Order: sequence, then structure tokens, then C-alpha cells
Amino acid sequence: MKRGNRVPREFFMRDVLEVAPELIGSYLVVRSEREGIRRFIITETEAYRGMEDMACHASRGRTGRTDAMYMEGGRLYVYFVYGMYWMLNIVTAQEDNPQAVLIRGAGGINGPGRLTRAIGIDRSFYGEDLCVSERIWVENRELKPEIKCGPRIGIDYAGEYWRSKPWRYYTG
Repeated sequence: MKRGNRVPREFFMRDVLEVAPELIGSYLVVRSEREGIRRFIITETEAYRGMEDMACHASRGRTGRTDAMYMEGGRLYVYFVYGMYWMLNIVTAQEDNPQAVLIRGAGGINGPGRLTRAIGIDRSFYGEDLCVSERIWVENRELKPEIKCGPRIGIDYAGEYWRSKPWRYYTG
């Protein structure tokens, strides 16, 4: 697809382990009244794969906090951590199959908390549909960078098995 082509819902309806690496190199597009339309090239993601993944919030069951993870792919799961940062996740897969991609870096901004602060993500984005939203969406880029993978970051609570999964994707 060419620049300006919004990623369709079918892209997000697949397994998170397919979607997370394929988001690398795409544009995260944010529109605000103050700054207009800004495009950020996604440079780092992490996959969280449902109830069996002990690092995934859904592993503890469906709650008010995780409800968006159970929506159809293409929705946003946004949550607050450390009393200071919003985390931006893109839900993948079919409804009731809670998988999501954490956006860890984009547009030269590294770190999921720094990123959301820089682009203005807050609680109001919870459940937003990337496929129809007028304020946030993903666009394909023809140019795709080389993608590397490694273990996820900051999930010691999940145990060694889940921590060592190579489900973090990033550009070289």
C-alpha cells in the first residue's frame, strides 16, 4: 500500500505474532487540533498473546481494565502504569481472543511511556477503532526496514519462560 492508505481491519484480525513484526516500519498517524496530522514510523513493538501468556494482562481474566483486549482486532487497549504513563496497545485477532501489540517506539521516540506522552495518548483512546478513527490510525509504508527480535522488556513478574520469548520486534 502507498502512504495515505489506512491499514484495513483484516490486517489486525490475525495472530499477534504476525501483526507485531509487520507493524514495524508502518506509520502511526495522530491528528490533533493543535498539531494537525503527524506521522511516526513504528520502530519497536511487543506481542502479548492471550490468556496463556503470563505476561499478558488477559492471563488474569477479563476485567474492566482488560475489556478492550477482548474486542475485535484494530481497537486500542490503553492503560496507566507507574502512576505516570499511558501504554498504547493495538488489539489483534478475533473478538474474545485477547491479544495485543504494545507500541514501544515510533518516530525516534523510544519507550512506550515517552511515546504516549509525546503524541498525546490518554484514557480517552481506550477502545478506539483504528479502522474508522479520525484522530489515530495506522498507515502502510512501501519501505520496510530489517526487523530484529528479542525478549520482551519489564515483565519479570511473568517468569523466565515468558520473559525470554522473542516477542519484541525492532529495527536494527
